Amino acid sequence: MMSIWILITGSLLAGYLLLMGVYRYYFVRLKPFDAVPSSIPAVTFFSVIIPARNESTYIRACLQSVVNKGYPGDLFEIIVVDDHSEDDTAQQVLELQSTYPQISLLRLQDYPDWVTTQAYKKKAIELAISKSKGSWIVTTDADGEVPVNWLLQFDNYIQKNEPVFVAAPVMYYSRGGLLQVFQQLDFMSLQGITAASVSAGFHSMCNGANLAYRKDIFWSVGGFAGHEHLASGDDMLLMHRIKASYPNQIGYIFSRDSMVLTEPAASWGAFFQQRIRWASKAESYREKKIFGVLLGVWLLNAALAMGLLLVLFHQVNWMQWVIVVLIKTIGELYFLTPVARFFQAEAQMAYFPFLQPLHIAYTITAGWLGKFGTYQWKQRKIKTGGTAF
Repeated sequence: MMSIWILITGSLLAGYLLLMGVYRYYFVRLKPFDAVPSSIPAVTFFSVIIPARNESTYIRACLQSVVNKGYPGDLFEIIVVDDHSEDDTAQQVLELQSTYPQISLLRLQDYPDWVTTQAYKKKAIELAISKSKGSWIVTTDADGEVPVNWLLQFDNYIQKNEPVFVAAPVMYYSRGGLLQVFQQLDFMSLQGITAASVSAGFHSMCNGANLAYRKDIFWSVGGFAGHEHLASGDDMLLMHRIKASYPNQIGYIFSRDSMVLTEPAASWGAFFQQRIRWASKAESYREKKIFGVLLGVWLLNAALAMGLLLVLFHQVNWMQWVIVVLIKTIGELYFLTPVARFFQAEAQMAYFPFLQPLHIAYTITAGWLGKFGTYQWKQRKIKTGGTAF
């Protein structure tokens, strides 16, 4: 039993370490993009779309972070789509609208014909796009805040590189405590992989809290059609669809001046629900390479969990298990060190080795339930196939 476990786990670990090395190689090759100061006049009209459901706590700060910036006021609009909120989210938007004419509000409940599936967020974005005036769509989350030169960075990058789809970095606020540190480290690794994968071009990742894409391209590739059965996937599934038609026009703004800060999950339960939701769309990825990567990572963590059980039943030597976990940790640290430097999260890295058991357990659980379970999202219970009930 020991030799079989070592053979299987060793093979998975070797592939994983190679992957970490490849990610690091492409991450450190990224050249910082800085649009400030810029001699290029802003020309792009952006429609900033913000779906919101029960975001009374955050929506005001989010909107003010967008409007209180230096981008010309006649070159952007903000469309908030209220998704059946049960609080005063819509009222707060209307109050700000009286001060900032760029802000408009759509209520999803006023357009029942648009929501024929349970993919509320996708339908909210589609509705806003259909009403938008901009040539470029930008999406962010209602619980986040954007940086000072956010739209300027997008505009300059678009003018210089002529992409059709642009991703940019996202990071959690640092709130302190074990849960927040764990989320920051986990999310930072995903963001590092996002930057590296777009840089390399071998698979693509992104986050809907900080995206921009051409409106005509959105419609030309069919928008979210075919993914209505999934409650999630308004970011990566769209990215994969656009990349299939425009493989050389996908961009990533590698700049802290483009980084959106957003709220981490408030509890361990909410964190697991979020990660199950993210995992639930994996089988629908058009890029099978990324599905293969996710499967390989899950299998390695499953093998480590199995190894721990075998240790308890004296089928595997505990020192061998510790060595394998240590090698995995070193490989991850090798990749994450420059990533943490970019995100200015070096202090959190000290906790990383001690959180390995928790990371292994959560990866296995979220991956399994993402395929066979249910999750809660925005006060709705959703099957992993995408149906709310």
